[in-house]
Amino acid sequence: MKNHKSISPILFAFLILLLAVLLFTSDRPATSQSRDRRVNANATAENNNRAPKDPASPQEVVKVDVDLVTLDALVLEKKTARIVGGLKQEDFLLYEDGAKQAITHFSQDSLPLSVLLLVDRGGCLDPFGDKVRRAAREAIERLKPEDEMALMAYHNSTQLLQGFTKNRIMIEDALNRIPPHDEEAEHCLNQLFFDAADYTLRASNPIGRRVMIVITGVTRNFDCPNGPSGRIAANQVYESGAVVCGIIPKEMGQGVENGIMVWATRMGKLGGAPYMDIETLANETGGEILSDKPENLSTTFQTLMDHLRSRYNLAFVSTNKKRDGTTRQLKIDLAQSAQKSKDKLVIKARRSYIAPGS
Repeated sequence: MKNHKSISPILFAFLILLLAVLLFTSDRPATSQSRDRRVNANATAENNNRAPKDPASPQEVVKVDVDLVTLDALVLEKKTARIVGGLKQEDFLLYEDGAKQAITHFSQDSLPLSVLLLVDRGGCLDPFGDKVRRAAREAIERLKPEDEMALMAYHNSTQLLQGFTKNRIMIEDALNRIPPHDEEAEHCLNQLFFDAADYTLRASNPIGRRVMIVITGVTRNFDCPNGPSGRIAANQVYESGAVVCGIIPKEMGQGVENGIMVWATRMGKLGGAPYMDIETLANETGGEILSDKPENLSTTFQTLMDHLRSRYNLAFVSTNKKRDGTTRQLKIDLAQSAQKSKDKLVIKARRSYIAPGS
């Protein structure tokens, strides 16, 4: 990897693609070259109290043991992407597996945010330069006093640098302790999202709105060996109720690196190689992926924070009383009276949840 800058992008892409196909479609078992993939909690007193435990042996289905289902909905004008505010509970129609549900709780920006910031430290390019770091600091300043934030870095393993806290100074300090970029390391998204969701479930404000914001230049990768499968990790995210968002710094070479992984995962899929896609998680949880040049990311972060603040919070108790642990599909529509005559409206919201088990 270290010499890739001297290779033409086309040749480099071909070599990476060839390597991916050979590695992920072969019948060879995973070797022991991968690094330890356990969460490394920071040694501060707060982190010791709220740090992640070592992930237990994951099951194929992650179940939730509550009957109240909560979700956020962001309503935008399709053409302008402007936020649509002022809607009321009766303006929303909520369905589970096609059956209409009664909305029992409704609000907008009344619950605190629990934001887990995830910073990529692997791959060929470093997405967290000085300009991106400055944009992240400015985003923190936009949080309300009752909001909390945590910080986690990842590549082959995940490292909790700061547990959830309302103390902005502690978050600033954690940003200064982000580990160096390692271009020989991987982007282990399956391990990242399993650990991030596990920590969010156990440590975030139980009455708050949970958000994961990933800062990365690569939105796809194969499942790293010796970790939970991408399917288990995705289930863990869905069970946590977190909204997944992405911030992509667009720099020279970033599009090439991400394009390589898109091509490689498509080819690997033909051989049955599992992978994770941040964009899929964002779509399924009602989040969004925003990208721009590093010098413009302050505005991008501001847009994302405004969108998070403008989400409607809905909750319901399912009419399906079976505690069968099944995945149930969700759909939110707007009543005809809430639709504008000229501009079509788009709703970004969670698409499914896993029902309680017996």
